[in-house]
Amino acid sequence: MSVFETSLRILDELFSRDFQFALATAQQNIPSLRMVDTFYDNGAFWIVTNRKSRKVQDIQSNPQVALCSYLYSFSGKAFVAGHPLEQANKKIREKLVKAFAPWYFAHNNEEDEDMCFLCVKPTSGFFFKDGTGYKVDFEKQEAKTFPFEPDIVVVQ
Repeated sequence: MSVFETSLRILDELFSRDFQFALATAQQNIPSLRMVDTFYDNGAFWIVTNRKSRKVQDIQSNPQVALCSYLYSFSGKAFVAGHPLEQANKKIREKLVKAFAPWYFAHNNEEDEDMCFLCVKPTSGFFFKDGTGYKVDFEKQEAKTFPFEPDIVVVQ
C-alpha cells in the first residue's frame, strides 16, 4: 500500500463520523469562519446546510475553503451538491442521516427546498494518528509521513 493510499485509510478512520471543523470561506476578500459538522466519505467532506446561509453564498462566489480542527487542517474546493432528496444524493444522504442521527432531523427540514449538502474536496491537508503526521497533496495523489506528536497545550 502506498503512503497516499495509507493516508486515505487514516482519513476514513479519523473523519468518517460526525466531526466538527471550523470552515473558512471568503467573499470579496473578507474571510468568514464558522463551526460545522462534517462527515468524510470517498475523498470529500460533507456538510448539511441551507442554500440561504452565508457559507453557501460565499462558496458560490469563491469555492476555495479551509477546514481546521485542533491540529488537523485542509484546504480545498467546495460546491453545493444539491438537495438531500435528489436521486444523486441518495447514498450520501443515508450515510449522513446515520452519522448525524442525534440531530439530523431535529435541525433539518428536508421539505425545505433550500436545504442542501455541501461537498468539500480537499486539495491539500495535514493530519496525524499514532505518532505519524501525514501531509497530503490530493491533486497530485502524493503523501509524506513523518514522526509527529502534538505538544500544544490547549487552554479554554
